[in-house]
Amino acid sequence: MGAGRVDEAVLIDAVGERRDEVVALACELIGYDTTSRSDPGAPAREEAALQEAVAARLRAHGAEIDLWEPAPDDVAGHPLSVEGIGFAGRPQLAARLPGTGGGRSLLLNGHIDVVPAAQADGWEHDPFEPQVRDGQVVGRGACDMKGGIAAMVVAAEVLADTAGLRGDVIVCTNTDEESSGVGGLACARRGVRADYAIVTEPSSLEIWPACRGSVYCSVELDGRAGHAEQEHPHFREGGAVNAVDKARHLLAGIDHLRADWRSRLALRHPLLDLPDVVVTRLVADAGWHVTIPDRTELSLSVLIVPQQADARGWTRDAQREVEGYLRTWCDADPWLAEHPPRFRWHTECNPSETPSDSASVQALLAANAALGLPQTLGGLGSWYDGATFALETGTPALMYGPRAIDWAHTVGEHVPVDDLVACAQGIAIAAWRLCR
Repeated sequence: MGAGRVDEAVLIDAVGERRDEVVALACELIGYDTTSRSDPGAPAREEAALQEAVAARLRAHGAEIDLWEPAPDDVAGHPLSVEGIGFAGRPQLAARLPGTGGGRSLLLNGHIDVVPAAQADGWEHDPFEPQVRDGQVVGRGACDMKGGIAAMVVAAEVLADTAGLRGDVIVCTNTDEESSGVGGLACARRGVRADYAIVTEPSSLEIWPACRGSVYCSVELDGRAGHAEQEHPHFREGGAVNAVDKARHLLAGIDHLRADWRSRLALRHPLLDLPDVVVTRLVADAGWHVTIPDRTELSLSVLIVPQQADARGWTRDAQREVEGYLRTWCDADPWLAEHPPRFRWHTECNPSETPSDSASVQALLAANAALGLPQTLGGLGSWYDGATFALETGTPALMYGPRAIDWAHTVGEHVPVDDLVACAQGIAIAAWRLCR
């Protein structure tokens, strides 16, 4: 059917007629165990089987398939990269549904890996044996984000069969979002790009064109061991120094920095949570319960908004600000001035923002209006693969997916069937508006 004989109502109905197909595909994808790896050398699970199944579906609708295992060098030397990472048994997929020519292109992206799950965790059933009950698909990855992948694949198939678009639609599914982000990076470095990108992470059918960035830091503080049941002289006279007390001093500095960031009008973002510094771990171990600890280690999660990004789009400016602020704070403590904290930065993810007046945002707002859904913009408090495509390839990205991010990673993770259908319909309408 040519693009001139298609309108939004036709696409809405065409997707609606495939409701059972969307549910079946979501269940099929959940059935593959694609648990993300915590160790870069961990063996693959069923990633290849899932990717081959999706590729076969899209090939049947005319897609040109690129299914490949990246080489470690493909992601080397990048902030998202992990030492010792490999992709054996973890292929990436880019399936191009070619348009008739001359139109703008759209990338539909999702990650296939999921966080660990087992029935022993409290699930009522094997989390990789999905169930459909009370209008919900239940299983690991249902909302994060195999349900969203099912919606975008069926939307792409409807477009290929129905719309006659001039522009290409590219369906890209990648590994390793939950663990590091190297899967999306490998795709971006392969040259997977488009004029616009929609990532079907769970956004409750809101349009989320912005996300915060993050970087993690380990801070080590030294003390001086001593007997916990003895009074000790000043440290200059050889007395013990409790490293936990020194951690309290550092924590007070973190609180002051957080308050400073939250008071700055320049750091407020209309779609995102405020920037933050969150202590996620504090460890002190003297080795014996009556010994004053001589070392503590704190883990910090530093979350930044797009306007805090450095000139390259990353978090280096925030790193320097946090470390400089806390070093100055510690200089006010006589012990820490002479025994300064040690900072080790790692696991960096870039913030991202697509302008709210961009064509893709407006297309999805119009799609939601056509579907009778709220025309709401929002943002992601963490990071997603769309930020990589935006920074690495210049593809403006956003999130648009089913409910709800609060259900991701939970026991009993689920997604409403109605949301999967609405998501597929919204994508189809947006693609028709962008690519015809």
